[in-house]
Amino acid sequence: MEVKIAKTAFDVHPIIKNRWSARSFSEKPMTDEVIKTIIEAGHWMFSAMNEQPWRFIYAKKNTPAFDLILSSLAHGNAIWAKNAGAFVVSIVKTDFDKEGNPFNAWAEHDMGAANAGMILQASTMDIYAHPMAGFKPEIIKEYYNLPDNLKPFVVNAFGYLDEPQKLEEPFLTRETTARSRKNLEEIILFQE
Repeated sequence: MEVKIAKTAFDVHPIIKNRWSARSFSEKPMTDEVIKTIIEAGHWMFSAMNEQPWRFIYAKKNTPAFDLILSSLAHGNAIWAKNAGAFVVSIVKTDFDKEGNPFNAWAEHDMGAANAGMILQASTMDIYAHPMAGFKPEIIKEYYNLPDNLKPFVVNAFGYLDEPQKLEEPFLTRETTARSRKNLEEIILFQE
């Protein structure tokens, strides 16, 4: 959608300008190959000491796992996310494999990089993503019997774009409103 193309102050790559967090997903199914391609992209992102502190659970629409993940979402997310083609739960491994398993203070940073890699890869495939922090991680943790060092971090909804008119308010307006960001002067604290 033209309204969602970022109006940047500098000429950034079109993949970044065109990426936005959609809420209106079509019924077109996502294949294992497509989902694994997206995850593969995230898997090749940078990480401290090459620890790769990311783990993933994915579930395609119309599966029991999809329904379980949907049940973990906050109500405001579940309303529209039920139409996604797949969910990918990003899980952070909070300790290092090396050096006696100390706490990995950079794991969440690295997981964020993996999520960005997945979302940008999806964009190149004409697939839209919407990362969600609004979910109950304990539902995922308990169902999959995850150990203490694996922390469900974010649920990503992936799917092919559909018409925004299928959404109810306030999501319709959010889907059709131009994106905005703070000015660079607000986020660059010092320059020389």
